[in-house]
Amino acid sequence: MAEAQPQGTGGRSAQLAHTGLRPGWTTGACATAAGTAAYTALLTGGDFPDPVTITLPKGQTPAFALAAEEWLPGQGSAMAGVVKDAGDDPDVTHGALVRATVRALPAGSGVVFKAGPGVGTVTRPGLPLDVGEPAVNPVPRQMLREHLAAVAARYGAVAAGSGGAPPEPDVEVEISVDHGAEIARSTWNPRLGILGGLSILGTTGIVVPYSCSAWIDSIRRGVDVARAAGRRHVAGCTGSTSEKVAVTLHELPEDALLDMGDFAGAVLKYIRRHPVDRLTICGGFAKLSKLAAGHLDLHSARSQVDKGFLAELARRGGADAALAAAVAEANTGLAALQMCAAAGVPLGDLVAATARDESLAVLRGAPVAVDVICIDRAGMVVGQAEPRGPRA
Repeated sequence: MAEAQPQGTGGRSAQLAHTGLRPGWTTGACATAAGTAAYTALLTGGDFPDPVTITLPKGQTPAFALAAEEWLPGQGSAMAGVVKDAGDDPDVTHGALVRATVRALPAGSGVVFKAGPGVGTVTRPGLPLDVGEPAVNPVPRQMLREHLAAVAARYGAVAAGSGGAPPEPDVEVEISVDHGAEIARSTWNPRLGILGGLSILGTTGIVVPYSCSAWIDSIRRGVDVARAAGRRHVAGCTGSTSEKVAVTLHELPEDALLDMGDFAGAVLKYIRRHPVDRLTICGGFAKLSKLAAGHLDLHSARSQVDKGFLAELARRGGADAALAAAVAEANTGLAALQMCAAAGVPLGDLVAATARDESLAVLRGAPVAVDVICIDRAGMVVGQAEPRGPRA
């Protein structure tokens, strides 16, 4: 049975309707649905609601089909599982089975969260959870607490509250994800110090296709972890090759490396609010030429290399009219770079310097020095700009 689409006609879901892209559900929403079903079964003698309906933070009420269920009265526990449907978003957790096992605890225990197989544990400071805690993020925890309290009140497991939310039941909630440890290798979790599996994420419960919210959240958590570790110099890199270059040139430790991908704007805007002394931006020449031209999203589907802009930079660097015209008509940014290099025009350095200045404009005077390194596909440095900014 397929999971329901987000209900209601307003907000992001309505905005996506005309695009033909199907929104999906976060791991936090799936865990909440599974936990609600499991606790209901625990209190009703094995009666699992299927589908199970939950209320998301913005009021949507999706229904989730159960893909697994197990009632163990002898152990005082019940388990339910929901398959994550990420909609049309290219999410690595799409299709993963998210399970919640709920166990009764002694009175006064409250809701206790536990990492089951495939869910990570926090091992470094800087994240919104304490070291040693299961990687179930704050909003999913709150969603689970609220839904479990509502189930407890409905079936008389706790006394009704007086005008406010019902009190918490006394249960352990173990969240697990089948094959989560394997899937987590494709995420930032190992670098962030979340070991053993995935994080249970989500602030709205809904996955917006191609918003890449999980990647952007990982960038922010990467900055947080670097700051908590006392790193004063971090590098935002567009890929593994640029990471190697940044490490070679600056001897940066792993927890100072931010897998920026195409999201230069996400790095700059977060560091503007949470500054470090120095930010190195390292990436391919073509991608960083987009940053130099003022684009903060460097993905090929959302910004293009502007050869006219490169031609203007080449003129500033001494290119004659014929070379500038050839740059403007070049097939690729790399071809433009090669033409200029042959003529002794430092187009790589000009792109790096302009990208640095654009970055400083986004930082709006935050106390951060910025330098930029442009590389080619082989990882050779083809342009550099020295640090500039308040901390330079």
